[in-house]
Amino acid sequence: MNAALIKHYKQDLPTIEQVPMPKIGANDVLIKIVAASINPIDLKTKDGGLKMLLKYEMPLILGSDFSGIITEVGAAITNFKVGDPVYGRVQKNRIGTFAEYIAVAQGDIAIKPANLTFEEAAAIPLVGLTSYQALHDIMKIKPNQKVLIQAGSGGIGTIAIQIAKMLGAYVATTTSAKNFELVKSLGADQIIDYRTENFYDKLHDYDYVFDTQGGKILENAFKIIKPGGKVVSISGLPNERFAEEYHLPLWKKLAFRLVTRNLTKLEKAAQADYHFLFMKPSGKQLETLRTYFEAETLKPVIDRIIPFSEIADAFNYSHSGKAKGKIILRISAIEKS
Repeated sequence: MNAALIKHYKQDLPTIEQVPMPKIGANDVLIKIVAASINPIDLKTKDGGLKMLLKYEMPLILGSDFSGIITEVGAAITNFKVGDPVYGRVQKNRIGTFAEYIAVAQGDIAIKPANLTFEEAAAIPLVGLTSYQALHDIMKIKPNQKVLIQAGSGGIGTIAIQIAKMLGAYVATTTSAKNFELVKSLGADQIIDYRTENFYDKLHDYDYVFDTQGGKILENAFKIIKPGGKVVSISGLPNERFAEEYHLPLWKKLAFRLVTRNLTKLEKAAQADYHFLFMKPSGKQLETLRTYFEAETLKPVIDRIIPFSEIADAFNYSHSGKAKGKIILRISAIEKS
């Protein structure tokens, strides 16, 4: 089968090559991938940015989420059958959705939303689960609470705004002026042009901040958070709390404590909590999200669909940071269920 892989970290771009078909275990299904999405974590993985958290062997097939059709089931599979249209986010140690086929544990997939194309469904798993776990599981947003969602027009932001509004929040977001109409249509209540305004000059007493940027932008989030609030980041640094939750070795706990000492100071000064979110695959949560998409409470936002053969162009476009919503790779010719 064809797959897009890297042979070493910081390889310029992945290349499509022939690799063996994957083998499935008793609790796996084999999926013919119809579409996959490109996410920032794919770029980070390619460049070795996750080496402290994940260790991969080379060559490595990239790609984290997908939609497709089950072509084979393991001996212990009871919830799915051959021919089922599904979508999912694979475990971090089993990535490889930029390929024609993949073996996936049954607990990491769900039936595709019936009203969405495979391309639309592929836009959901990683960003949908990340946003849901940040806003619903960690923040536990209640009606009328205030949340800032950074980069509202991006892949995460376009779903996070919708989920936050669904939960009843007052939502502020940052984007450029050309994307104001988009984020407004998704439900944003207050929009800040990051090119001309500082969000920390405009906002105050916020319950939550969902950070997708890291660096100084993350540090500035503590200027607007109120005591008892939470800052959840997917782009900041893992802290000691994260290391403890994931039962990482002592040396990593100490390392994370050291590199996040400034964030810890900001956290204490603001009397708030900082959480680094490393999203967990969940077929059950994808089932929950499916109901929202089928009810049209949520909708996917896609910037463009690019053929698998042009994956280099897709990576370059993703790296530009100009995408509004998701970049989708069409792996096979099937377009609808």
